[in-house]
Amino acid sequence: MSAPPVAGHVSRPQALGSVTLPARPEPLSLTPHETAIVVVDMQNAYATLGGYVDLAGFDISGAQSTIGAIAKALEAARAAGLLVVYLQNGWDQGYEEAGGPGSPNWHKSNALKTMRRHPELQGTLLAKGTWDYAIVDSLQPQPGDLLVPKTRYSGFFNSTLDSTLRARGIRNLVFVGIATNVCVESTLRDAFHLEYFAVMLEDATHQLGPASIQEAAAYNIETFFGWVSTVGDFCGAVSQAAPASPTPSI
Repeated sequence: MSAPPVAGHVSRPQALGSVTLPARPEPLSLTPHETAIVVVDMQNAYATLGGYVDLAGFDISGAQSTIGAIAKALEAARAAGLLVVYLQNGWDQGYEEAGGPGSPNWHKSNALKTMRRHPELQGTLLAKGTWDYAIVDSLQPQPGDLLVPKTRYSGFFNSTLDSTLRARGIRNLVFVGIATNVCVESTLRDAFHLEYFAVMLEDATHQLGPASIQEAAAYNIETFFGWVSTVGDFCGAVSQAAPASPTPSI
């Protein structure tokens, strides 16, 4: 019986140094120096009591376990020489970047709607420089990591993310973060349309809404836009890779 097919980008015969990540719907071949792990919006706003998502009435009880799973994945990724990219969502303190009433974002952003309902919160939710906007303490970026700010759900919209990745020869993206069904899935969908091979670690993401939404997002991703794996399988796969040599400066 033949082995199951392995999907993935191959830049040269057998992709020297590649590892095979168990995933759905089939295994995915990853070459560490062509792979980045993308940490989506792990900010106090989304993962800490008293942050915007909590104040807006969403259940964030699963955020702490998600933080722990992400920390484990990042440790393995850094040890294997993968690029780590943080996305940070929010706007200037005057909220000009959020768009006015002529923008759908003005009407759909739960942070903006929460501040309109509670004017005393104005200027505190997802504004750059605030506690709400900051990355959670236990997942602070490390030297060598990159941080890309964004102003909409997708990390690719009006940002430097695509050029940052292409300049480093990145073709594979491993997604972790919050929220699975909003910013994670939005960014992963755009990654698909920009010709990246994208995989979500489902136990290192957390949804906004009931558990059925997490299942739906995972179904969409593995069926239409990418692949789905787990932290355990990711750590096991990348542990087989030798650390990448530093990219020479020019």
